[in-house]
Amino acid sequence: MTSGIAQSNASVKFDALVLKTYFTGLQTRLVAAVEALEGEHGGRFRSDPWQKEAGQPLGGSGLTCIIEGGRVFERGGVAFSHVSGAALPASATAKRPELAGSAFEAMGVSLVLHPHNPYCPTAHMNVRTLIAGKAGEAPLVWFGGGMDLTPYYPFAEDIRHFHGTCKQALSPFGEDVHARYKKWCDEYFFLKHRNEPRGVGGIFFDDLNEAGEGWSDPFERSFALTRAVGDAFSTAYLPIVEKRQVTPYGERQRDFQAYRRGRYVEFNLVWDRGTLFGLQSGGRTESILMSLPPVVKWRYDWTPEPGTPEALIYEVLPPRDWV
Repeated sequence: MTSGIAQSNASVKFDALVLKTYFTGLQTRLVAAVEALEGEHGGRFRSDPWQKEAGQPLGGSGLTCIIEGGRVFERGGVAFSHVSGAALPASATAKRPELAGSAFEAMGVSLVLHPHNPYCPTAHMNVRTLIAGKAGEAPLVWFGGGMDLTPYYPFAEDIRHFHGTCKQALSPFGEDVHARYKKWCDEYFFLKHRNEPRGVGGIFFDDLNEAGEGWSDPFERSFALTRAVGDAFSTAYLPIVEKRQVTPYGERQRDFQAYRRGRYVEFNLVWDRGTLFGLQSGGRTESILMSLPPVVKWRYDWTPEPGTPEALIYEVLPPRDWV
């Protein structure tokens, strides 16, 4: 799908094909990295290409890559989508009401990985761009994304590694960028109805279209920052899983993992802007909900006994400076 919005104004200094080439290439590299961790006899992704039918509110296509029942990962998804619509959904114009009714394109890569082993954390990563504009006006381009870690039985050195990699990825874009995006992540991935963080954070940014020191072009800087985040994910997360996947566990650990996964589901279905954007705009439901774990449990008004290994996660959830 070509960028009709981008081509509507000759002064636009970006090419949708460049964006798409990066996002599809990132998806390919992420799938290969996860399969390499699965090993020769491990699981493999199933590729599910899709195309929206004509006449639907949202047009476009994508490729959803899903792994289920792997040697390491119980479920995981790496999805690319490139969609367009005649009018931005409400979730996208809440902060910019002047764009209500604008045509839009959105493309990007979303990833969620749920390992079998409860000592391996769940991880999420997303990088995306949104192009919006009205007839006769120059289109506007924003980037967004980030990555975050959700452990069940946390290890401080793993959390420090994850945050340290995030900080290193953002260091070329300004001394204060990591601190701002870490704080943004802590505030975003927060279950307001439980007054509790979803995990131990990472980095998050949205509506990015700004230049900075050493950058004269807002698009070039924003795209470069987005690439830095996408490219850093494998280094930030996969070594943790490789190290913890052999840790012995039993039914007690699996039961607690399923209980804590309930928090993950609650956030995605109640608070996540990406989920709401996809559902409100008529996106592909299977691809939007690929982030949900396969086994989840809820208990009524339950908390672990103080001093138990299960209680440790509640000690590390409050935001802090890990690096």
